[in-house]
Amino acid sequence: MEPRRPVTKRRILADLTPLRTSVDYRRLWAGNTVSWIGQAMTSLAVSLQVYDITHSSFSVGLVGLFSLVPLVVFGLYGGAIADTVDRRKLGLYSSLGSCGLSVALAAGAFAGFHHVWFLYSVVALQAVCGALNSPARSSMIPRLLPPEQLPAANALSSITTTGGMMLGPMLGGLIVGLWGYQAAYTIDAVAFSASLYAMWRLPAMRPEGAGEAGERRKRASVLDGLRFLATRPNLRMTFFTDMCAMVLAHPRALFPAVAVVWFGGDAKTVGLLVAAPAVGALLGAVFSGWLGRVRRHGLAILLAVAGWGTAIAVFGLTRNLWLGLFFLALAGCADTISMVFRSTMLQAAVPDEMRGRLQGVFIVVVAGGPRLGDFLAGSVGDLGSPGTAVVGGGIACVVAVGLLALRWRRFARYDARTPEA
Repeated sequence: MEPRRPVTKRRILADLTPLRTSVDYRRLWAGNTVSWIGQAMTSLAVSLQVYDITHSSFSVGLVGLFSLVPLVVFGLYGGAIADTVDRRKLGLYSSLGSCGLSVALAAGAFAGFHHVWFLYSVVALQAVCGALNSPARSSMIPRLLPPEQLPAANALSSITTTGGMMLGPMLGGLIVGLWGYQAAYTIDAVAFSASLYAMWRLPAMRPEGAGEAGERRKRASVLDGLRFLATRPNLRMTFFTDMCAMVLAHPRALFPAVAVVWFGGDAKTVGLLVAAPAVGALLGAVFSGWLGRVRRHGLAILLAVAGWGTAIAVFGLTRNLWLGLFFLALAGCADTISMVFRSTMLQAAVPDEMRGRLQGVFIVVVAGGPRLGDFLAGSVGDLGSPGTAVVGGGIACVVAVGLLALRWRRFARYDARTPEA
């Protein structure tokens, strides 16, 4: 009998081919990875500083709300702008703006300028820069890599975001605990130099076929992208399911209170709680080779989102720190599985001329959803209790995704071999 062939690393681990074949992509990926870590540090530091000033989970939740409105407005237009101007310049200038805002946070902390309105204002402007930067950066990838390497590049992008979310909060909690907010904000400002360098070294990247003004206006129409989405039920379901998880079952705003009340911890405990879902998400991305064999992407998304909600609800019932971290990590792993298949469906079912605008919608949902979730969780936590907010949110997520599956049954039958939007 022929011996069984061993399972190769390529079938299990993330594919690194894009990093080996494109110098520009490698620089862009590395710079984005470093800046993501710095931004995650700043995000935690801002939440901790708001809580130190106000001692209110509701006020921490407002951080998410002040990010949400700019993300919705500029996220939708960011994709349209990325289909019109030189994407390299858009990415470079928006990264420079984010760097300057981190400098402003550091200067305020050094000067002892501890005002909540200042933190809210900077967070809102950071959201504007992020909403402009992300569509530009995402639109560059198909110009740097051949089509067959795009799935591997998406998996590497997931490692960047989840790795940053894992390391950033842990480093942020440690740095704030040891040296204060000044150090965390300063390190973030310095970290942006990697992203700025990567953008600076890229060639010009004007959208293809953007020569005539009338054609540019057509490509820049946000309404065209929304009309396209309105006629594609499977694509809409990828957004709806993500909103179930990120809005209904996203307890991040409660972590400062949970760390103290449930676990008797401090800033370092908050860092662990924020990082735990990212640890699970990172492991899910690193060991993502098996996902390529899954064909029923819609069904996989439904199961993954339901898994997220279940893990969050169980976390709300635990009062042991390490057990709670384990369930948060499970939730993060489920989120990575959902993200991989949602991104793949978006790429397979959207024509190239619509990709920038649909990416803008994607940013609004993926980045705006958690901020709306912060506001909802903080509000319910203040009106009721953190336990009610966490457990109730997880259950609501499972129920909502079940109702969506019943309403749009075709989504569960989606087959990657014959993609239909």
